[in-house]
Amino acid sequence: MSVFPEQLKYTVDHEWVLLEKDHIALIGITEYAQESLGDITFIELPEVGDSFEKGDSFGVVESVKAASDLYCPVDGEVAEINPNLESAPELVNTDPYQSGWIIKILVYNPEQLNNLMNASDYAAHVG
Repeated sequence: MSVFPEQLKYTVDHEWVLLEKDHIALIGITEYAQESLGDITFIELPEVGDSFEKGDSFGVVESVKAASDLYCPVDGEVAEINPNLESAPELVNTDPYQSGWIIKILVYNPEQLNNLMNASDYAAHVG
């Protein structure tokens, strides 16, 4: 079983969120998700400035096994995309919590983060 970083929040759809300063949140997929998907070959990313509501699909991760939608864990606007993923999508496999982050989003309502799981709840969820 994977160990999930304590400082992150988690969704039932296997995204992780880290709230940084000024309501900017980093979003990626969990170790569990990347292991389930297998070798990631392509990531369809949104455009900077795109807005999403909680639960909206903001992109797709494609792997040798399957394609899986990425779901926005909070309402917000894309502030940045990870520029390295276009040429190196495998970063999501090798380092999902650091260099494999997917987008940064300006969180409209930070209180929505309170509805996400902590590390121990997520570990029980994927159990």
